[in-house]
Amino acid sequence: MHVLLLKEPREGGSGPDPYIKELASRGHKATLIPVLSFTFVSLNTLSDKLFQPEQHGGLIFTSPRAVEAVRMCLEDDERREQWNNDIKDKWNAKSIYVVGKATAALVENLGLVPLGEDTGTADVLSRLILEREDTNILPLFFPCGSIKREVLPTALRENGVPLDTLMVYQTAQHPDLEKNLKNHFTEQGVPASIAFFSPSGVKFCLETVRRLSGEQLKRIKFAAIGPTTADAMTAEGLSVSCSADKPTAEHLATGITDHKPT
Repeated sequence: MHVLLLKEPREGGSGPDPYIKELASRGHKATLIPVLSFTFVSLNTLSDKLFQPEQHGGLIFTSPRAVEAVRMCLEDDERREQWNNDIKDKWNAKSIYVVGKATAALVENLGLVPLGEDTGTADVLSRLILEREDTNILPLFFPCGSIKREVLPTALRENGVPLDTLMVYQTAQHPDLEKNLKNHFTEQGVPASIAFFSPSGVKFCLETVRRLSGEQLKRIKFAAIGPTTADAMTAEGLSVSCSADKPTAEHLATGITDHKPT
């Protein structure tokens, strides 16, 4: 089956994207088209906060991009040495919360010990945080993107857990998205399955996908990486064939394989 993945390439890794690899192992041909572009902002402020761990009760990462922003703050040799010798241990004495295995792996690369990699969504992570933290802690530091969902901040705020958010990247449509989609549909035809990986992906891609698919749109099996993306697809009138039980390559590939076109 021909599967189109509307997602970003794997973070900083060599070799095939894990989603392409996992689908190939099940006999599917998958193609990846990047949907988003990112601009990093406020890195000086981020760096200042990272090197003052005594001012916060812990860290929260809900996206690989936020971890990438931290890595950029550590590119200077002197800063990196200071991080490795002292600062990361001070953070590890606190809680480092993450959503998903991809983000957790990047956090580990910084020398930090993540909690919550199996939570899968911000909703579930917020419940984990509320189970572990109380209202008299120092603020949890949450570097985030420009279009973060408000589920986690709202849950913590309503339960009195202090939070310090900082926007460290801005999200926009990839400049070549429409051209790449047109080229793909022209060369490969209408895919049997299309997987969305974020509500932003739905927002930026769906009109073009509908136009290029024409009458064949109703034959496409649409897959979602998780419930938030599935909700965004449903809101746009798409029938979601499957939503991954967890936001991993294995779970998405299982969902797509179990819902082959009839």
